[in-house]
Amino acid sequence: MHIIDWLILLVVGGWIIYDGLKRTRDSHEIEGYFLANRSIPWWAAGLSVMATQLSAITMIGTTGQGYTDGMRFIQFYFALPLAMIILSVTLVPFFYNSKVFTAYEYLERRFDARTRTFTSILFLLSRGMSCGAVIAAPAVVLSLVLGWDLTATTLAITVPAVIYTMFGGVQAVTWTDVKIMVLIVGALLAMMATAVFGLPEGVGLTDGLRVAAATGRLESFDFSFDLTNQYTVWSGTIAALFLFCSYFGTDQSQVQRYLTARSVDEARHSLLMSAYWKIPLQVIVLLLGIFVFIFYVFTKPPMVFSSVHEQRMQTGAAAGDYAALQQEYDTVFETRRQAAGDAARAHAAGDETAMHAAAARFADEDRALTDVRARAASLVGRVDGEGRFNDTNYIIPTFILDHVPVGLIGLMLVAIILAATDTIAGELNSLSTATVMDFYKRHYRPVASDAHYLRVSKLTTGLWGLFACGVAVWAAELGSLIEVVNRFGSFFYGSILGVFILAIAVPRANGRGAFLGLMAGMGSVALVFFFTDVAFLWHNVVGAVAVVVVGTMASYVRRTEPSRG
Repeated sequence: MHIIDWLILLVVGGWIIYDGLKRTRDSHEIEGYFLANRSIPWWAAGLSVMATQLSAITMIGTTGQGYTDGMRFIQFYFALPLAMIILSVTLVPFFYNSKVFTAYEYLERRFDARTRTFTSILFLLSRGMSCGAVIAAPAVVLSLVLGWDLTATTLAITVPAVIYTMFGGVQAVTWTDVKIMVLIVGALLAMMATAVFGLPEGVGLTDGLRVAAATGRLESFDFSFDLTNQYTVWSGTIAALFLFCSYFGTDQSQVQRYLTARSVDEARHSLLMSAYWKIPLQVIVLLLGIFVFIFYVFTKPPMVFSSVHEQRMQTGAAAGDYAALQQEYDTVFETRRQAAGDAARAHAAGDETAMHAAAARFADEDRALTDVRARAASLVGRVDGEGRFNDTNYIIPTFILDHVPVGLIGLMLVAIILAATDTIAGELNSLSTATVMDFYKRHYRPVASDAHYLRVSKLTTGLWGLFACGVAVWAAELGSLIEVVNRFGSFFYGSILGVFILAIAVPRANGRGAFLGLMAGMGSVALVFFFTDVAFLWHNVVGAVAVVVVGTMASYVRRTEPSRG
């Protein structure tokens, strides 16, 4: 990386962090540290909510998803606007007017302490694992830039995020989110322009989209009802509705953001921003992945999108097998490129028959190229001793480092690294809040000074940072990070949502029913996860329905027990 990019990375990144910390006020008090004294304007809280999702995972994992799988992933977000409306009417005013620090405090008021504790534990596990996936995204980038292994780059990302969270609190996180959100959108558009202007002479974006369409990458709707198919209209409108209601409505990392708003109406407005803007932004993100795919149709990409793994394979014991795969890859790539060029020339000549024939050849060669890459990834996994290797998360970082102009690389790396750092900070802050308020203050030290609780919160921030580091090293090799983080969440979110549905919609539900319902929900999801091929989005439905059904039945059974005099 050029010295100019390093200077931009250090100067711009340093200014954003400094300005975020400078805006922090009242972080020596619990409400100021955890909720910013409910003083954040709605637009800043809304941008903070969106920046939490449009983070490094989006820039790396979702764009990589667009490269390999096209627009199908957009179906995942079809239920988001409806979920935001439902939550704005129900849980947002409910939590805000309750004056709680965590969403799970309410469950003790409604049910009992063990239900609050159990639900908070589920949140801590889900968010701690998801935080690890967030850390993995910039760790992948740094591993390519510096040539370090993932463990070292994971620590390099996490330690500054932990320190930043300790000193800044939620107010520093929120104001930094605002600047990073603008930077992320700018970086996405700059990468799209780089990919388009990098196409060879005589090949336009329309030509590229035609060959991408031949591979099915432009298909956005799948109406098949198949519970094992991850992304369909039905999973995106039914199953994802449960996921979004749980994530935005009951996950402390999100609830804490809109609890910082100045009023109930402003809290609603902050959440509704996602309803208006999330899907258009995701379209841009996925289109970037498709544009990069089109770029690499005409410019040969590496067989494995990780320079560290590539160099290891070229010089290791399996170098001969890897070289044979590389030769096959080079041949298939050249055949695919010729088919794409033929399609572009036929389109320019107005020969529709020849164009469709060339597009069909391109699709066949693209499948062959994908097969070679899959065999190469399998070889890497066997040599590394891990059994699996997936380079989806390395695609966009490789594109940035190899093809983006000097200067823009630095800005894009600022966007990726600080987006992750700030998201990590926000999630660590929510983990610390739940740990201190739901466990330490509730069960161990109910009366103490604000200074004492803040010291404990900073210690728990560091411990959760270490936990997330361990998860990050593992998560980086599990495939697209946007899928990984939602797989983690979907294991827990349905059950968490179910207990809140019980609390609000079932007046006769009691603590015993809620606790047994939670156990039934997690048990049901575990059975589906380990013993079926049902897509992870539907796990949210399974968990929520099991909690509500079992929790309601258990509550009514207890009420009908005969009294003993």
